[in-house]
Amino acid sequence: MYTFYLLTDPHFLSHDSWVEGAPVNGRERGDQIALKATPEIFDAFCEKFLEDPDADTLLITGDLVNAGAVTDHEDFRRRLQKLADAGKKVFVTTATHDYSSRGRDENIFSAVKYKEDGTEEVPALYKTDLLDFYRDFGPKQADSVHEESGSYALDLTDGLRLVMINDNGNGRSHCGLFEDGVKWLTDELDKANAAGKKTILAVHHPVIPPWDVYAHLVEFEMYGGYRELSQLMCEKGARVILTGHTHVQNIRKYEDEQGRYFYDVSTTAMGTPEGKMRKLVFDEEKKTLAITSLAIDAIPGVTKKGQSARDYIYGLNFIGLLDKSLPYLNKKDWPKFVDGTRGLLPTDKLEAHPFLWRKGLEKLNNLTLRFPAKLGKKYNGLRKEERKALKDRPLLPEVIRVVRSVFAGNGPFGPDTVEYKVFTGVTKRVDRLQEKLRIKKLADLLPPGQTLTDLLEPMLYNNRTGDDDNIVIEL
Repeated sequence: MYTFYLLTDPHFLSHDSWVEGAPVNGRERGDQIALKATPEIFDAFCEKFLEDPDADTLLITGDLVNAGAVTDHEDFRRRLQKLADAGKKVFVTTATHDYSSRGRDENIFSAVKYKEDGTEEVPALYKTDLLDFYRDFGPKQADSVHEESGSYALDLTDGLRLVMINDNGNGRSHCGLFEDGVKWLTDELDKANAAGKKTILAVHHPVIPPWDVYAHLVEFEMYGGYRELSQLMCEKGARVILTGHTHVQNIRKYEDEQGRYFYDVSTTAMGTPEGKMRKLVFDEEKKTLAITSLAIDAIPGVTKKGQSARDYIYGLNFIGLLDKSLPYLNKKDWPKFVDGTRGLLPTDKLEAHPFLWRKGLEKLNNLTLRFPAKLGKKYNGLRKEERKALKDRPLLPEVIRVVRSVFAGNGPFGPDTVEYKVFTGVTKRVDRLQEKLRIKKLADLLPPGQTLTDLLEPMLYNNRTGDDDNIVIEL
């Protein structure tokens, strides 16, 4: 057995890169990451890795730091060195958050320090600096390095080979390998097959989208050349690719017309409420890869006594801001609701038209599941007693549960649940209307051949592999 771990998307922000104030807090509220606590969160995950006596290798697949600042990279690399000094192997790739483009490509990130009253530009690494900066953590141990991209390959064991793909590409519209890199990757897969070795790949951007609508609407967020890489993996028999970027816990299987297949194992970002790491165990005899998931319980030096890491991060940004602020609507405390959702909702509009926004949001907050149940009554198949029981159940908390599970994986509402019937009843009604009206804006939103119900269903429950946290894959 060979055991190793995977982390992705640390988005590390050194404590030397900010001082307390509105700029850093605003940046954190507008993100999905607990930016200010990323050093402590990374340390907590590393401690969990170090506690496993069977594991000696950690993979980290891109977006190592927040926006390419030298200060953040130096602090992060010091932590990697501590792992190396403890006798562990650390193999990393970088991604678009890890450099500033300085106008040389399409990358949009700029390295700054957050001050009390604003930000100031600070020294940053460019893409061509990254390979040498992190050479000790992967490329130095590799027996094959593609210098142009920074990708590399090495043997984890006699029977298992790892290819770490660096997919910075042009920083935006093509985050993948260029022609020479594709040739290098193809040669590496051929060499591994000739030697009788199994191969796993790791890359930052997704090769299979977490949901089809993702590739349909934001294809530039996919691995550049994902279709070609999918076919290459099928042709060469590479059964696993480890990905990140989406901040989504998700496992999907791709199968081509000839029945050849592979799995894209996407892992949540470390600093999100649902942040996890993957533990991978290769069975040399059975030629299987068992993948499980682990979260941290607390963040030493950050979370209070009895407070979980998840609860701390959840209250900082994104949907958690809304969830934590809904009680202020119930208490008719509008100023606290506005302040609590700052960074999530348009504060200037809430303050400019308080009466209209307050009345509208209060009405929305008072809706129960009975409302969507009525809208989709013809299509949801609810029994009379089920509909009656919905009048006392608030709608928004259930919607929030769905949104949270989008990132956590394993949605909460399977086909036999009342909630599934309620939500899909509404989308089925809309789908029927769409068949008649052919609304262009809705048609543009949906992937070809799919309905709104098709879009919603995988977010309500795991209709992919059954479990986004655990799987055993035959290599």
